[in-house]
Amino acid sequence: MARDEELKQRWQQVVDKLSAQFADGEVLDLDAIIYLIGVQELGKPHDKYKKDHKIDLMHIAICRLLEPYGYYEFEFFDDDGWPHYKVLDQLPNLKAGEQSVLMKEAIVTYFLEKAYIS
Repeated sequence: MARDEELKQRWQQVVDKLSAQFADGEVLDLDAIIYLIGVQELGKPHDKYKKDHKIDLMHIAICRLLEPYGYYEFEFFDDDGWPHYKVLDQLPNLKAGEQSVLMKEAIVTYFLEKAYIS
């Protein structure tokens, strides 16, 4: 199977499974999935988050997702349990479609590592 086709199928598996689990079957978009990963990485799934914390959660997710690509490195947890990352390398200038593919690939890899999908 071609790499692009495999990514497409695995991405759909992630979307379907998360949408069923967290959105009563409504289809989650990329941003919603990134947010869920941030909540997962913080480890406080039952807390309520204000808008600025939701942005912080998405940032945590992006750092975690792009860590294997060499863009970020985990540094420490602060006193409130929030993970902090340092920038190792600047992200390349990517077109919107290329950014989307990179994030989808990183998300699929993340959920494969977590054995959430196969």
